[in-house]
Amino acid sequence: MALVFVLLLSAYPISLWLAYAGEPSAEARTRNHDALWLGHAWVDGRKTTADVAALAKQLNGTGIRDVYVHTGPLEHDGSLPLAKVSPKARWFVTAMRAAAPDVRVQAWLGDVVQPAKNPGMDLDDPAVRSRVVASSAAVLDQGFQGIHFDFEPVHSGSAGFLAVLDETHVLTAAHGVPLSVAAAQIDPLWRLNVLGKWWSQDYFGEVARRVEQIAVMSYDTALPLESLYGGYVAKQTELALKVTAASTNLLMGLPAYWESNPSHWGRAETVSAAVRGARLGLGTSNRQNFGLALYVDFTATPAHWAAYRDGWCVSP
Repeated sequence: MALVFVLLLSAYPISLWLAYAGEPSAEARTRNHDALWLGHAWVDGRKTTADVAALAKQLNGTGIRDVYVHTGPLEHDGSLPLAKVSPKARWFVTAMRAAAPDVRVQAWLGDVVQPAKNPGMDLDDPAVRSRVVASSAAVLDQGFQGIHFDFEPVHSGSAGFLAVLDETHVLTAAHGVPLSVAAAQIDPLWRLNVLGKWWSQDYFGEVARRVEQIAVMSYDTALPLESLYGGYVAKQTELALKVTAASTNLLMGLPAYWESNPSHWGRAETVSAAVRGARLGLGTSNRQNFGLALYVDFTATPAHWAAYRDGWCVSP
């Protein structure tokens, strides 16, 4: 049995390399359902009207139609002290809607969660979930056009996470706005989800059915080579496409930041490799509810933006 496991592990890098060796389809380009994560500076008073104008100009000509602006973090009990953490949220939403009316502004809310993080939010507690919904209602009252959750690390099979999605979706549906979520990667090898980092493919599908948008955090993979990382993104794209409802917009995350450590090798995890991998995974599919999401605005360089635009937005 041990020999079989060793052989499987040895074959896996080869499969990633092969997945990256193909040529992307010419049709695998933006469908104008892309997104961008924005940092907290947009809602705490550090940004100006000139900054909003520059952001709108940067988004022009891309496929980005949603921005997730960090409006939290939520407290561990699910509450959100709006006046303290996001005093300029209403200003930003109003300014952004004037400068880029075709871009939807969603509130990015989240926290670390139990049992992996303690102290952390307990999503199995109905009272906590009730306060999360109330906090979501409060930011929608500020003018936000959607709710984007990023709870980490959610273990595969978590019933509390599914419950908070169901309960919040009642709210967002009543407001006619999307509920979106930042999702863990799908288990690349059988039963690795027991380690806590990955979700099973079935659980990913359960989450995707409860939201309008699901954005895979397809980075921090520990893969040391660009070809392996790009092949990994291709495989993640294929796995996610198989279980994401046609009505749900699936987005693959792009690592628009630089780190060099055992979990994220900057030389390997590049925007260009992620774009190419996502295109390879998408293949010739004409699925319209598909996009890419850049993480994150305050670390994205001109080179990151160029890799996204040239690889995904510009027709050959």
